Amino acid sequence: MDDHNKRVIETALLCAQEPLTVADLTRLFAEDVTSAEIDDALVELQKSWEEKGMELVHIATGWRFQSRLAMREYLDRLTPEKPPKYSRAVMETLAIIAYRQPVTRGEIEEIRGVAVSSNVMKQLEDRGWVEVIGHKETIGRPGLYATTKQFLDDLSLTNLQSLPMLEDAAPMAAAEQLGQAVMEFDASATVETVIELDENGQPLIQMESEEITEVTEEAVVEETIDDAKEVTPESEEKSDEQK
Repeated sequence: MDDHNKRVIETALLCAQEPLTVADLTRLFAEDVTSAEIDDALVELQKSWEEKGMELVHIATGWRFQSRLAMREYLDRLTPEKPPKYSRAVMETLAIIAYRQPVTRGEIEEIRGVAVSSNVMKQLEDRGWVEVIGHKETIGRPGLYATTKQFLDDLSLTNLQSLPMLEDAAPMAAAEQLGQAVMEFDASATVETVIELDENGQPLIQMESEEITEVTEEAVVEETIDDAKEVTPESEEKSDEQK
């Protein structure tokens, strides 16, 4: 592809408000331009912008120019907005949905070992990162949650296979790795430990992920024996003697 046509593609991508697909870019030309030629032009454009503050990236919904991470701290000074805050509960829930999707709210709670408040789910849905894509064919037909294309676009991912590889399957470990990608998207964002509230505004009892342990059957039996010992005639006689 000649330099003029590459310049046309470059201009279209710089001016576009949304990512553009290869099919979109073919409509720029009256003459026949193949998808392969546009793919080659996009790769060449990527290389030509390697040393600049902007970069051309391929994401889930197409191609777009975006500022490099190193430039975000300077650009943020132009829009001094209150930085978004993501609780550990939000990040753990997002990580479970991202890596286990589709999942129900009950399955998320089973993995985290704590109830998931409606506020957490609402924050993720309002952010446009998760959505209900169907219902599980079981009692109550609970909703199945999955991530959206907006989630992939915001984290500059092409597909779910582009998610960071997990070194640990624990929810908190997944949340930390996914949280790093979120931090790169929202350079001023923070992840904080906050107390979750239920629908009535009351704090939920929550354990940190690393403190969630499996309760074995033996432990349950021992606890039951300690808390509710059987009262025998001998124990009653000893009690009467003490009185």
